[in-house]
Amino acid sequence: MNKRAMQSNLMLLLTALIWGVAFVAQSVGMDYVEPFTFNASRNFLAALVLLPVIRLLDRAAVRRGEVNPCPEKVHGGKQLILGGFLCGLLLTASSGFQQVGIQYTTVGKAGFVTAIYIIIVPLLGIFIGKKVHLNVWVSVALAAVGLYLLCMTESLSLGRGDLPVLGCAFCFSLHILVVDTISPHVDGVRMSWLQFLVCGILSGILALLFEEPTLSGIIAAWQPILYAGGLSSAVGYTLQIVAQKNTNPVIASLLMSLESVFSALAGWVLLHQALSLRELVGCVIMFFAINMPQMPPRQKNEVPGKNL
Repeated sequence: MNKRAMQSNLMLLLTALIWGVAFVAQSVGMDYVEPFTFNASRNFLAALVLLPVIRLLDRAAVRRGEVNPCPEKVHGGKQLILGGFLCGLLLTASSGFQQVGIQYTTVGKAGFVTAIYIIIVPLLGIFIGKKVHLNVWVSVALAAVGLYLLCMTESLSLGRGDLPVLGCAFCFSLHILVVDTISPHVDGVRMSWLQFLVCGILSGILALLFEEPTLSGIIAAWQPILYAGGLSSAVGYTLQIVAQKNTNPVIASLLMSLESVFSALAGWVLLHQALSLRELVGCVIMFFAINMPQMPPRQKNEVPGKNL
């Protein structure tokens, strides 16, 4: 593994840690505001935080002499706009599903169900010409067993918060693939800023349509919003976009899926949310399932970068 890939993987590991703890902030935030209000607030804050960062990076580029007479060639132009809009749209859907679901389940459980994107990503890769190895199919079966133990009740029904969190996992899988496709060709920080702006606007519209947002509620939730917006969004999602330029999307999803471990630990330490024995067994099975796709295939003469 080269130095650039190692740096990218470390950034994704840091992203997983930030996101894992963010489940606690998201859960606590629901005590004061409703889901779309929370998401609109955190994303507008994230966009605001990135503005001076973009300014500083531009100044640093000028000092290094990296000035181009055609800014669209540097920052991405139409691809940047398309990528920012698609990521913002998918982020609105994934964070909306997650925020709704987390009201009705524990932080640890939400983290593990969200992590199913490690399975969805390679499966979706089939539709863009990626080969899926046998260990991925085995991991799908294991993940199904783990999800059953984690989510299904004795009456063979999903918990109230589980289906929305599964919706979050699917939308975030699409988000990972869009980032993988577009981020190598655009300015990652600008793309991240644009996705926050789009997500903030869309979440704000949904909040006005379906909720009753109040300034007092937002002020009361300032601490979880500050963490979710300033760290989870502004830092976490930006690190994801920047790091994915040099990392295979499946490896990226594996590293980010460790948020499930961090979320369970954070929920246990900070909110004293314990999982039942049945749910713990489901988590263990899912942990093995989401790691199996990274087992090296026993094939010779494989072309690097063509398979998942």
